[in-house]
Amino acid sequence: MANSPQSQKRARQIERKTAVNKARRSRIRTFLRKVEEAIASGNADAARDALKAAQPELMRGVTKGVVHKNTVARKISRLSARVKAVGNA
Repeated sequence: MANSPQSQKRARQIERKTAVNKARRSRIRTFLRKVEEAIASGNADAARDALKAAQPELMRGVTKGVVHKNTVARKISRLSARVKAVGNA
């Protein structure tokens, strides 16, 4: 347990930030799951719309420091390739 006033304050701040980051991460996962479900359903328009909605949310995660930039770039790249494949099939 934190002893000094400064370390107690830092512990409180970390607790608040952890809750916010957890909510952001959960929100990002929800958007990704919607894209995955749209791809699985085979509906190209729904998949495209879901990806379009997920991209800003993923990038927001990068700016807020929740996920790494390269991780998001990789996810968007792979998802867009899969969405494109659904459109062609």
